[in-house]
Amino acid sequence: MTTKASILGYGKTDITNFVIMMVIAFAFVPMVVQTDYWYSSILIPWLCLSLAAIGQQIVMGFAGQLALGAAGFMAAGAFACFNFILRVPDIPFFVALILSGLVAAAFGVLFGLPSLRVRGIYLMVATLASQFFIVWMIDKFGWFKNYDTSGIITAQDIVIFGKPFTSPLEMYLVIVVVVTVLTILAINMARGSTGRNWMAVRDMDIAAESMGISLLRTKLQAFAISAFYCGVAGALFAFTYLKSLEPVAFDIKLSFKILFMVILGGLGTINGAFIGAAFILLFPVLLNSVGNNVFHGAIDATIISSIEQVVFGVLIIVFMIYEPLGMARLWDNIKRRSRKAN
Repeated sequence: MTTKASILGYGKTDITNFVIMMVIAFAFVPMVVQTDYWYSSILIPWLCLSLAAIGQQIVMGFAGQLALGAAGFMAAGAFACFNFILRVPDIPFFVALILSGLVAAAFGVLFGLPSLRVRGIYLMVATLASQFFIVWMIDKFGWFKNYDTSGIITAQDIVIFGKPFTSPLEMYLVIVVVVTVLTILAINMARGSTGRNWMAVRDMDIAAESMGISLLRTKLQAFAISAFYCGVAGALFAFTYLKSLEPVAFDIKLSFKILFMVILGGLGTINGAFIGAAFILLFPVLLNSVGNNVFHGAIDATIISSIEQVVFGVLIIVFMIYEPLGMARLWDNIKRRSRKAN
């Protein structure tokens, strides 16, 4: 007898893993983590950047379009959310969050149009324009910043059903809910006909078009959904981690950081977005800890930062040559070997 889970493409292992992750996220973490530092500096930015990496995975890992402008879409979502809350009285936070994602999706469609004519490195350069244009537009027109001249705008409090969510734990729980819902949607899209169309275009677009798949619709759909995820991630990033809005926070370095997360985590895998984000976020913390505790601060901070960049570059080259599916594939191999050993 076919179960509902199997119809949806999920096996017992998938459901078990999901339940375990939910228990860890909603019950175990709040009980174990008692310091605000872990929420504010580790868990919250990790979840926000993981969501942005999922967006990058959709357009690059699944649809095969080389895009570099995730931080620009994050900026669009962050400032859109700020203006919706500012200018629409009593708008629910989640409604503002969805609308900010849709604003970013509109930019995604606009800057995804070059994908119909160019590909590869030329497409990456073309989409890079979104990064500079969006940040320039926010800086140029004061309306987006409510004509604030300080350069840094304080983000409004997150209010849900009349209750402000201002503590690190409360904001963490809000992010977990949003990331969980959007991750489930991303998995369903990747496993369904939408994902198959993306991968068909990624593997051979000419053959996909001959099979009746619309390149126009498929590519722009991937750019729109990717930008939507980045826009929501940018709004959460600004309202929960930065707690302020400034265009400088969404510069080209952040776009490259998200790109590194996808490559190191594993192209075309949802869990690779989380693994890559965790590595990119925690590795500098580990380096600083080693520099302070082992070498007692003898190594300069600029040298540690340079070592960090060198290690990232070497790892990207190694993974691209020997393991294109990144750390996600390594994790799967470890799990398979442990099952065989048992």
